[in-house]
Amino acid sequence: MVSIFRAFLGRTRSRVGILALLLTTTLAVPVATAQRSERFGPYELHYSVVNSTFVEPAVAAQYGITRGKRRAFVNLALREHLPDGSTVARAMDIDGRSWDLTQQTVNFDFIEVREGPAIYYIGEFKFINREWRYFEFDFTPAGSNERFNYKFKHQLYTND
Repeated sequence: MVSIFRAFLGRTRSRVGILALLLTTTLAVPVATAQRSERFGPYELHYSVVNSTFVEPAVAAQYGITRGKRRAFVNLALREHLPDGSTVARAMDIDGRSWDLTQQTVNFDFIEVREGPAIYYIGEFKFINREWRYFEFDFTPAGSNERFNYKFKHQLYTND
C-alpha cells in the first residue's frame, strides 16, 4: 500500500508526510475512508475506498487507474496472522462487485499490485456525489481451500 500513500503525497516522501496522510484520510471521512479491516480466522482483510483524484496522475498512469471527479477505487489487501504473532501478506483469488441503490452493478476486474512484500488489489468504479454503494467480495487466500465472503456499504462524495 506504499504506492497508494505515495500517490497521495505526490513528491513528498518523508515520514512526516506519511503521518500527515494517515491523519488526513482518517479525519476526511466524507472524502476518503481510512483503511478498515475484518478478521476471517487467521486472515485479516484490509480495505479502503478512495476517490481517484487523490492519486497523482503519474502514479495513476503507472497502475492503470483512470482518474476523474466521479471515479473511485476499492483497495484490498490480505494479511495472515501467524502463531508467533507476526503477519505476512497473502495473495488471494478474489471476485467482487459493487452496486448502487438502483441495483446497477459493477463487477470488478482487479489489478494485483506487488511491491516488495506487499500485495494488494485495486478495483475501479464510477459513482455520483453522495451515492451509497454496496460492496461484496468473495476471496480465497493463497494456500487455503476456504472461501470467505465480505460485504460493506460506503457513501461517496465528489472531490469539489
